Formats: sequence, C-alpha cells, structure tokens
Amino acid sequence: MTDVDTLPTTAAPLREVGALIRGARQGKGLTQSQLAERVGTSQSAINRIEQGGQNMSLDLLSRISAALDSEIVTFGDSRKNSHLRVQGGAKLHGSIEVKSSKNGAVALLCAALMNRGTTRLHRVARIVEVDRIIDVLRSLGVQVTWSADGNDVEIKVPETLKLDAIDEEAGRRTRSVLMFLGPLLGRFTQFELPYAGGCDLGTRTVEPHLIALRPFGLEVEAGAGWYHATVSPKSGEQITVILTERGDTVTENAIMAAAVRDGVTVIRNASPNYMVQDLCFYLQLLGIEVEGIGSTTLRITGKSRVEADVDYWPGEDPVEAMSLLTAGIVTNSEITVTRVPIEFMEIELATLSEMGLKYTITPEYLAKNERTRLVDVTVHPSELRAPIDKIHPMPFPGLNIDNLPFFAVIAACATGETLIHDWVYEGRAIHLTDLTRLGANVKLRDPHRLDITGPTHWSGAEVSCPPALRPAVVILLAMLAAKGTSVLRNVDIIARGYEQLQERLISLGASIESFRD
Repeated sequence: MTDVDTLPTTAAPLREVGALIRGARQGKGLTQSQLAERVGTSQSAINRIEQGGQNMSLDLLSRISAALDSEIVTFGDSRKNSHLRVQGGAKLHGSIEVKSSKNGAVALLCAALMNRGTTRLHRVARIVEVDRIIDVLRSLGVQVTWSADGNDVEIKVPETLKLDAIDEEAGRRTRSVLMFLGPLLGRFTQFELPYAGGCDLGTRTVEPHLIALRPFGLEVEAGAGWYHATVSPKSGEQITVILTERGDTVTENAIMAAAVRDGVTVIRNASPNYMVQDLCFYLQLLGIEVEGIGSTTLRITGKSRVEADVDYWPGEDPVEAMSLLTAGIVTNSEITVTRVPIEFMEIELATLSEMGLKYTITPEYLAKNERTRLVDVTVHPSELRAPIDKIHPMPFPGLNIDNLPFFAVIAACATGETLIHDWVYEGRAIHLTDLTRLGANVKLRDPHRLDITGPTHWSGAEVSCPPALRPAVVILLAMLAAKGTSVLRNVDIIARGYEQLQERLISLGASIESFRD
C-alpha cells in the first residue's frame, strides 16, 4: 500500500483502472447493479468508475477487488505484468457481434480537429489506442466526452488549440499521432509533434507521409525527439498528389490535408480501404466534397473553415471479424459472427473456401452509417487443406494486410504445406514462429516468408506475447485450440486494438483467466 488514500486523479489512470474493473466484473458474469450491491454503492457510481469518470478511495477499490476476487491494481515501485491462462481444446459456441473499427475511430478522432462544430461518434471502440489519441486531443484543449454507457464520444474543438501543452507521453506511444499532420497544417504555419511509436513491426518510415504532404506546403525536420513542421499554405490552386505508397494512414493524412484547404485536390494511388472510406463519409457530412470513394483516385474540394454539428457511426471492423471467425475455425467449432463488413472480407472468405472451410452467410443489410454492407457469417467444423497458391496480402480490395497473420494459425490446422508471404512488414512473420511453441510446424524462409505444414496437434505451452498486435492475438487463438493449459505472458499490447477480447471469447465458451505477477 501507498501512503495516499485516493487513486491518481488524472484521466488516463482512472480509465485504465475502470477498464480493468469492467473486465473483471464481466468475467465474473455480474451486472453493474450486482457489483454495486456487493460493494455497498450505487449502480451509477459503478458506471462512472468503469468509464474512468470518478475518483476512488483505496478503501472503495479494496472492496471492489474483494467483491470481484481480483487484484485490480497493485501499489509499490514495481508494476505487475498482466498475463492470460488458457484452458484449451474445447469447442466454442454461440454468436458474437463485430464492433466498430479501431483504425476508423482513430482517423475520425484526428479528423474531428477540422470541425469547429460538435462531432458525435457512435459505437466507438473503447481501446487503448483510442484513449491515447483522446489524451492527446484533450491536452490540446479539445473537449472530449464519453456518453454514460461508454459507447459514444462527443468532440468539441476550441477556436485556439494549445499545441505547446501536447501530451508528449501519449503521443509517443501511438503511431497514429502522425495523422495530426494533415489537420494541423490547415491551422498553423509552424507546429511540433512527438516522435510516434506503435507495434514492433520493423522499420516503418514516416517518409511516405511526408511525400504525401509536401505538395500542400508541409516540410518536416526531425530532431530531439520531435517532428518540427513548417507550412507554406497553397490555397486556391488545384493540387495533384501521387502517393508512392498506397498506405491507409498515408492516404488519410493526404485526405485531411486536402479537406482543410480552399481548393481542389486530386489524390492518385489512394487506398480505398475501410477506414479511408469511413473518413470520406464523415467529411461529406461536414460539407466537404469527396468524389471517387472506394476507388484509387479521389477528388476533394476542401474548406479552410468547417463548423458543423454531425453524428457518425464508424463502420464495423473487418480485422476483428477475421479474429473472431478464426477463433471458431481453429477450434473446429460452429459459431456465428454478426455484423461482418462483407465488402472488406470477400477475399478472405474466398481463400477460406478454397481451403475447405464450410460457412453460411445471411443476406446483406446496412450498418448504422447506411453505407457499410454487413452480413452474419456462421463457420462450421471443417476439414481444412492447404491452398494451392501462397497466401499474401494486397491493398484493398486484396486480402487485408492485418488479416494475413490469422491465416498462419489457420494454415497450421490444414493438411499440407502453406506458404505465407508477409511482404509488407519486415519483422512480423518472425513473431508468428512462436506458434511452434504450441506444436505447429512453422519454418521461417526469410523475414517475410513462412512455410507452415499441418495439421497441427496443438499442445499447451507458456509463450511470451509478441510485441506486435496481430501476432499476439494469433498466439492467443492457437492456445484456444491447444489441449491443456497455456499461459500467454505480458498481454497488454492486445488492448491496443481489441476491446475486452478476453471477455468476449469467454462468452463463446473459451476458458481464459487473467492474472498478474
């Protein structure tokens, strides 16, 4: 114990503690009212605590921990690491809903900087990456408020942003801070951003961003841990931007830069991926003309000042959809994944069909944003076989780059040899060799290619969590298939991209418990 009687009052720690309490409560199958009754407080107080909106005494925290039979936080000089213990080998069952996309939410939060009116985003993924961007926004003076149920967020941008007060720590812990470049160059002639962080995926240069933004008059110098930006505005004239890399965040940065200037911008070799389309739909609500959505050529007529009150529902996340489908596939189970954004999953499902997966799909229906096409997918127990050709990602409409790692664990369940070619990232394939700890036959040809031979007789093991989000989840899903007990250590990175993944897998019948040491 410490010699203070309350938890820190800053927003980020309270939200982190609230999320831990929410996860532990749901893991115990308790409602907020039931927990409140055990603790001796009100349901509304538990709701505020779980949303990070209420300070807590150590006595209250102790009572909550006792009610949940879980050590929510520890005190002292050393921070205990978070781990997962998995009892694998069991069938999953039931239905689970896909949440809105993390990547879409991050881009929309950055884009909200352009709007002097009120932006309300609905069904926002409540994940670490989103919270870090919100911390940066709040440090700039932006008013960001979560709804009482924690699903919606309201953003109000002041007339003057406090760039000198930017949350340096939060900015360094998320690569998404790079997406402030586009919106800010429309408001400032000089500004600074902290070096960006993110997953350990090898060298991922920021140069494509800088190439994309130079036509707008942006120049960036790096030094002393900061990006120093200077802007020579180019209003009025038509600009044509040729992207040297059809990257999602690069495209989003260029789109936002185009949106904040008076004039027409044509962007070629643009990514038409799901999060880019979400951004374009939002900009249209702001009154910005965007032509060519879903194609690789965009024509944007921007405005230097936008003041509109808008509501937007981000589209569902195809990567989360793939994650949940994979859980059913590798455990040879029958589960239904609802609200799957089919436009961004067609290649994945076609590849799985080639591998022998049996699945059924409902007729299409529209998401809340009235743009994203959704279906419900039920996977059935199947005898999988290796595909004839290699599996590799491509920019949309190809197989999603972030979905490729899931095919590694699926290939390990298939009969035959599969070549996985992860040409995008320099180091991600290396992390997937951790599947060998659980019994898979995975051979690394080079930093980009894997030979995987199946089927695998999975067995439990202890594995340190890879320092990259998707490989980390792949290892967790393999543990669901592995007979016996497995331990996945240092799992904090999973919270960067998934909201309550452990609890949601438990709802399908998985046996997973968290612990710290």
